Amino acid sequence: MDAAYDAPQIKDHSKGLGHVPIIDTNPRSKVKKAALETEAKRRKRVNYVTAEDQRYNERSTVERVNGRIKDEFGARRVRVRGHAKVMAHLMFGIVALTVDQLMKVVE
Repeated sequence: MDAAYDAPQIKDHSKGLGHVPIIDTNPRSKVKKAALETEAKRRKRVNYVTAEDQRYNERSTVERVNGRIKDEFGARRVRVRGHAKVMAHLMFGIVALTVDQLMKVVE
């Protein structure tokens, strides 16, 4: 399913909404994949980082946090009703995640 996310129509729609699309490129061919890898090596050699790369890294960090909250701290199945209760449930997950990260720093 991820293969079509870099379609021009999706990027154009995102730009039309006033957003900056942060979509990883799908090479689709060995030639394009080799060209992308060569370009990445060149950028790394001269320590060149694009604004899109920085945003993508920030997005992937957020996605990892969201994934951990869902998988390890109970946000996948919320069994309460009401905005306040759901918010409290999710915030307990955030607190637990924060404590977990702090414990890793202390170790």
